[in-house]
Amino acid sequence: MKMMTLKTLAAAALGWLLTAPPLGAANSDTAPAADVAPAPTPSAKPGKSPKLKPVPVPRKEYPAFGQIERLDPALDDLIPPDAVLEKLAGGFEWAEGPVWNRKTQTLLFSDVPRNVVFEWKEDHGTRDYLFPSGYTGTLRRGGEPGSNGLILDAHNRLVLCQHGDRRVARWDPDTRQFVTLAQYYLHRRFNSPNDLVYNSKGDLYFTDPPYGLLQGNQDPLKELVFNGVYLLRRNGEVVLLSTELPYPNGIALSPDEKTLYVAVSDRSRPSIAAFDVKADGTVENGRIFFDAIPLLPGRKGLPDGLKVDYYGNLFATGPGGVLVLTPEGKHLGTIDTGEATANCAWGDDGSTLYITADMYLCRVKTTTKGLGFGRPKKKR
Repeated sequence: MKMMTLKTLAAAALGWLLTAPPLGAANSDTAPAADVAPAPTPSAKPGKSPKLKPVPVPRKEYPAFGQIERLDPALDDLIPPDAVLEKLAGGFEWAEGPVWNRKTQTLLFSDVPRNVVFEWKEDHGTRDYLFPSGYTGTLRRGGEPGSNGLILDAHNRLVLCQHGDRRVARWDPDTRQFVTLAQYYLHRRFNSPNDLVYNSKGDLYFTDPPYGLLQGNQDPLKELVFNGVYLLRRNGEVVLLSTELPYPNGIALSPDEKTLYVAVSDRSRPSIAAFDVKADGTVENGRIFFDAIPLLPGRKGLPDGLKVDYYGNLFATGPGGVLVLTPEGKHLGTIDTGEATANCAWGDDGSTLYITADMYLCRVKTTTKGLGFGRPKKKR
């Protein structure tokens, strides 16, 4: 009797093993379905998986911001009639100095009072990129100590105008140290370098107003009796170009590098100056390129940062937002942010203009492209 029972049990167990589902398989009557990708359709060729069509990810929508003031039909050739200014981020104290990093597809920009460089990336938002950015001292201080203008050199290294440290420096991510490029003129410290631009030879033009000094022109730590525009040659030589502008600020070169533009943030005489560039890189024939005084009533801001597009048009911050000016100085219209607007820079494929407007970061699509991004698809 005992032997018969064992044989019967063995036969029953074998039958169950042959008919039971594999271990780990879910019972459709009792177990919930798992969130897994669907099995691919068998391919006609053994050993190869079928090509799956990528699923498009919808682009994040950002709130509309400001408006575009059109003063001349020619603006439609640079900014599409249906273009919308988008607000990407906010909450900054004074956003400045944007620059696009093509390698990482990110935008870097300064928050000058907070002494931080931020990084913004599509679908990722904003994060701290570099702190401290412009003042590395140990004594606590107020004012505007951080970095201001930013640029990437020919090797994609970040170069900064540092208010608090009163120098132009390059950030070395390997050593986590700043490398001083220029800090003195004739053994006297700069006021607070503000903005900068490279020419095709690798020489660096920069401005040096007193905004990083706690008491401005009256600060007892100010060592220079003027606010200057400079040229830093590749060999390290610092050349003084101009002392005639009371508050030199943003700076840019024309596409042929024969004209140097400098924004003048003087409330009594807000303007954009232009200089002829000589063969040795120095300048002459300084003049008023654009007078911003008529734009002051009812509008926030002064001439500040500026950039040049492929055709030589200036996208220059000023009263009301970003002024769009022809190479002849004609005002075509304004990207009106409604805020005091500090600076701008092209990014993405060169047709997106990123704008730092007080506490906000915003952008607008253009038909033109920024200088250095190649020819726009659509001609003027």
